Amino acid sequence: MSHKAGFVSIIGKPNVGKSTLMNALVGEKLSIITPKAQTTRHRILGIVNDENSQIVFSDTPGIIKPRYGLQDSMMNFVKGALSDADLILFVTDINEQHDENDVLEKIINTTIPMIVLINKIDGATQEQVDEKQAYWQDLLKPKYIYAISALHRYNLDGIMERVLEYLPEHPPYYDKEDLTDKTQRFFVSEIIREKIFNNYQKEIPYSTEVVITSFKEEEKITRISAEIIVERDSQKNILIGKGGSMLKKVGTEARKDIEKFLDQKVFLETFVKVLPDWRSKKNYLKSFGYEN
Repeated sequence: MSHKAGFVSIIGKPNVGKSTLMNALVGEKLSIITPKAQTTRHRILGIVNDENSQIVFSDTPGIIKPRYGLQDSMMNFVKGALSDADLILFVTDINEQHDENDVLEKIINTTIPMIVLINKIDGATQEQVDEKQAYWQDLLKPKYIYAISALHRYNLDGIMERVLEYLPEHPPYYDKEDLTDKTQRFFVSEIIREKIFNNYQKEIPYSTEVVITSFKEEEKITRISAEIIVERDSQKNILIGKGGSMLKKVGTEARKDIEKFLDQKVFLETFVKVLPDWRSKKNYLKSFGYEN
């Protein structure tokens, strides 16, 4: 039997459900999910293996017009995902008012085969679905259009078979045991970042980065130290909260999820550090893994 393998890039605006979709297709929670836009900052690979194929999905940051260095780097991850894609899954929210121009600029003239996934249809009428399907068929002429709800895993059956149609015959790119290209330390930092996104408002989540400074696996416990980076002292104070209450809450929520992820008891300590304007400084972005 010949073997198929290839790269499938999940592309779309912020908050359309790309991460939820990848987690559903891969069958594991690899990308963090929050109600806030621009939660995903990196290109995260989710690898689906079977005997005769390997599908390498890329969850990518939502496409935006970058305003500072971090967002430039995020858009470079999108560019990379598009440059090596064998297939594009373009995810759009059924409630969008046709203002996906930032995304369309990147994909409208592509020669890469494309499947359009109209997401979040659980609250939509059939009329809305039909209208959106006609709109995208006319504009992008994709290979297929699916109306789905990634959150409720509705109408995802059949997508994998369609994806495989467009992958070339190729040996596996990754070990067949691999689920992702990221390390445990990366996922631990992402779990902590997810709790920050869920517990704070306004600019705090967007101004923070999480760096794992120590990760020691012992027989009965894994000891982890993490630095939460912010840009200003005022953000540090908000992050810590009165008497350290907010930081403790984030730490407790993160530790529980990290224990599930590692299947091991965890001791987690968190510290807050101020690095002024880190989101615009290349040396910091590079050290945090945003610049090649």
